[in-house]
Amino acid sequence: MISKKNSKNLLLVFTRNPELGKAKTRLAKTVGDETALEIYKFLLERTRNISSEVKNADKAVYYSVKIRENDIWDASTFQKHQQVGEDLGVRMLNAFKNGFNAGYQKVMIIGSDLYDLSSKNIEKAFEELDSNDVVIGPAEDGGYYLLGMNTLQENVFKNKDWGTATVRKETLTALIDKKVKLLAFKNDIDIYEDIVDIPEIMQTFINPK
Repeated sequence: MISKKNSKNLLLVFTRNPELGKAKTRLAKTVGDETALEIYKFLLERTRNISSEVKNADKAVYYSVKIRENDIWDASTFQKHQQVGEDLGVRMLNAFKNGFNAGYQKVMIIGSDLYDLSSKNIEKAFEELDSNDVVIGPAEDGGYYLLGMNTLQENVFKNKDWGTATVRKETLTALIDKKVKLLAFKNDIDIYEDIVDIPEIMQTFINPK
């Protein structure tokens, strides 16, 4: 179980264990499994760095397959947990429940495949929950890259077609009677077209000098 530490806010980071052939499979169709894995590891490290810099929240990382003790996620900064549930919605719901049950007043989740998210974006999102019930970072593919709330909204996690372009629309419908703050649109990295305009990734992994 999550244990409350220093803050009233909790940042959840959902990750997939980085395994060859299982990371960024749609991107891998263009760049190959090994390059896709290296790009995902790069994004994981970037997510770790960004979330480590968030000053107004405790942090917890949720692993897709199994908890790794000696990895990039420092246990002195990140509580470590296993995702539990048969689909993404149930896994997120259980993580949010754990956070609220531990006594946190605001709980927020991010994924680990975004290049242009900053610690300032996350800190501002927590602040938005002072005057909004829910904050959503909309992804350009129809989903979201960030979701935060100050009380558990269970219907957000149920009856959604996860991984499709309808998720954000369905989520907003489920929150029709709540005050929702939409943040700036950002693009999570799933396919080759998502990386072509990111020089750091292209020059490091695709066209190294």
